[in-house]
Formats: sequence, C-alpha cells, structure tokens
Amino acid sequence: MIKHVGRHNERKIIIVYREVPEQAHMALVVYSDVLPGAIHDPVMKVLENEGQSEKLVADAFHKAILPDGRNMLGALHSEGYLKKVQTNQIVVTANATSNVRLDELNKIINEMETGDEAKQRLEKLDSNRGLIDPNEGVGRELGAPPPATAPMTASALSDADIANNLLEQAKAMETNAKSMLEESKRLKAEAKELTPKKTAPKATGVKKTTAKKTVA
Repeated sequence: MIKHVGRHNERKIIIVYREVPEQAHMALVVYSDVLPGAIHDPVMKVLENEGQSEKLVADAFHKAILPDGRNMLGALHSEGYLKKVQTNQIVVTANATSNVRLDELNKIINEMETGDEAKQRLEKLDSNRGLIDPNEGVGRELGAPPPATAPMTASALSDADIANNLLEQAKAMETNAKSMLEESKRLKAEAKELTPKKTAPKATGVKKTTAKKTVA
C-alpha cells in the first residue's frame, strides 16, 4: 500500500505535511488529480519510490528536481498546489478496507512521548482498524506490530521556511554556475594554446603578359 496518501471529500490527496506549524488542526496536501502531466508524473514517481522511505513525503519532494530544473517542493508551493485542509476532514488510507482520520492519528502520535496510555490507544486502533505506522507517517499494513520506540513528532515547513530553503538552493546553484563558468573559461584558454596556429598560404606570383600591338 502506498504511504502518504488519503482522501478529502472523496478526492485523492498526497499528504505532504501532517501538521502546519502553529496550526496543528491543518495539514498541507496536494490534490493529485489537478496536477499537470509535467508535474504529476515526476511527483507520483518520487512519492512511490523515495517518498516511501521518508517520514514526510515533503522531505523527498524537497530533494527532488522536476524535469524543467525546478525544485519539486518549491514548484508545488509557488504554483499553488499545496493546499491547507483541516485534519479532521482527511481520511488516511491504511489499506483497501481500513483507514483513520488524520487528526486522530496526529493526536495519538503527538501524545506517544507522554506515556504508555497513548501507546495503548494506538495499539488498540491499530488492531481494530489497521492504523498506519506513525514511524513512517502513513502506510503500515493491517496487523503489523507497532513501533518499538516512540517516534518524533513530524514538523512542517512554513512559507518562510520553504522560501529560505529555495533561496539557499538558488545560492548554491549560483555558486556552482560561477565555478562552472570559470572552469569553462580555463578549458577554452587551454584549448586555444594547444590548437596549432594556422599559417596564411603563400601567394603564388603570376606574371602578366601583354600582347604587343602590330602596326599594319
């Protein structure tokens, strides 16, 4: 079963962030059905591959680059595909027959650091409804054992955080571009020195002959 997915109003969504900072009742999601093909296909590929080993699929999107060279998470943000949705309206998919509301999942995960009571609640939900593994964000199959250690509460990036990350990437790309430009200049200069100089062809003299006029 693919992790980091769910439904909102019967529409398929990718759960990019389970919680929004200072707005724990909100999550950031992407409606996969509205993504244009140039973004949809790369996003789904990352979700189904690198995203499955991340606690937050946002971390995989942050590391990925779209075919047009843009950062994947930055493009989703700048083009308005990241949407805030109330967590109590999101159903997280565990498998084909079981699910759990995201606000309920978030609350249990956040309480797990406080003691065994929350862990027992998680185990009860897991055994009754096939809850998703909180260590991975979403996606454990029904009946799998609960995690041995309490997971850390997942954090989400604000608009300012995303902007700062994009700025850092832009600076890094600019530095790399400058370095590549200098290297290009050096290679051109070296190639110029190694290229044999062309010598102008010697002019071949042609004697002009003038016909003598004959007087009748």
